[in-house]
Amino acid sequence: MDNVLLVTIDSLRADHVGYHGYERDTTPNIDRLASEGSRFMNAFAHGGSTMFSFPGILTGVTPLMYGGHDRVSDSQTVVSEVFDDAGYQTGGFHSNLYVSGQFGYDRGWDAFYDSAPDQGMLASARKWAKTNLQETPVYSLLQWGYDKLESEGGINVGSYHVPADEMTDRAIEWLESTDDDRPTFLWVHYMDVHHPFLPPEEYQRHFRDDVVSDTDSIKLRRKFIEEPDAVTDEEYQRFIDLYDAEIRFNDAEVGRLVDAAEREWGDDYVMAMTADHGDHFLDHGYFGGANALDLKIHVPLFVSGWDDDGEYDELVGLTDLPSTLVDAVGLDVPRNFYGESLRKLVFDGEWDRDAVFGGWTSDDGDNHFVREEEWKLIRRPDGSAELYDLVDDPKERTNLVDDDPSEVRRLQKRIDEHLELVRATADDDVERPDMNEDVKERLRRLGYSE
Repeated sequence: MDNVLLVTIDSLRADHVGYHGYERDTTPNIDRLASEGSRFMNAFAHGGSTMFSFPGILTGVTPLMYGGHDRVSDSQTVVSEVFDDAGYQTGGFHSNLYVSGQFGYDRGWDAFYDSAPDQGMLASARKWAKTNLQETPVYSLLQWGYDKLESEGGINVGSYHVPADEMTDRAIEWLESTDDDRPTFLWVHYMDVHHPFLPPEEYQRHFRDDVVSDTDSIKLRRKFIEEPDAVTDEEYQRFIDLYDAEIRFNDAEVGRLVDAAEREWGDDYVMAMTADHGDHFLDHGYFGGANALDLKIHVPLFVSGWDDDGEYDELVGLTDLPSTLVDAVGLDVPRNFYGESLRKLVFDGEWDRDAVFGGWTSDDGDNHFVREEEWKLIRRPDGSAELYDLVDDPKERTNLVDDDPSEVRRLQKRIDEHLELVRATADDDVERPDMNEDVKERLRRLGYSE
């Protein structure tokens, strides 16, 4: 095969995907595509949010290497650059600002759409107030009113992301304009499964008798963020219904995108699909955050278009994905990709990975984790830790850090060994971009701490 299609879906939990055993029919197209390829049932992100996961997906490194969680270092290689150097036509389409050109992900693309939708009137007014009134008492009052409109009025006060159908339209339009005589690499990232959930009515009706209005959905989302202890069982189920409806909507768009790819390429392509992370939904007592519990880092991953339709339980990290895509079409894997090609597992029966390492930066400093098949250790900046027995406690309810000090020491050593690689690749020149207020506000409205 010559052509490559990479599909990523934001915030898609593995346990809400049909081929992972979910009882609801959320992913009929994805399930069909996965059944035609290699399904990696124990795939894990190296961080529990977009900015900490995508260094692995697109540059083959864990999030604290190269300073990659702040901005892509000049010493990193974006997977698009590999295809571009090999003569591919390259197109990337997404609307998550943490993967935008400001963060260095725009390298190696012939076409790169990272979304700049028109602001609504309220968002434009807020931008003017930020510029002209920030040092006055009026600004605090306006900020309060801005949040109040969303929390109590359910008014969508800004553009969060580009909807899946528009993203598919953009990708297909570009795909149909490409040169048939040159191979193509296309990446599309969908944001609809990330809150706020505003799925079209037809997809809500797969899971509900009544339709939740955009107004009520936005108000409910604010309650999950601001008053999680007050969320009722009925509200929780409504939120899950909306989440599943967004998955079903994204699934339909994945199907439409693949149909277009097959019109252009026939069967001459390899496809991979994954998610950057999952979501908590108040499990463990909180809604968001970049934590490393399996609810956040266990993601779906399949590769199709090569001669295999098997299911694999070996431990896989998302750093393995860019190496796999490059290797699948016979290109050389860059030396600064730190993952392994999954072809080794699928076609050679060889796989040495027994752990996934990762981390994230919080206000207190760097957090680190190691996830093995049976054990996980999460280490906090203050030296505290969480140890989970994933065999007896797969939902990670009981912290055994005080009960098994020998296991803690063993896993601490593994994290320290990984940090030697992190330090060896340190790039002191990487600085986080100076984001303008439009970017900051969109990130805040998506629940990110910008």
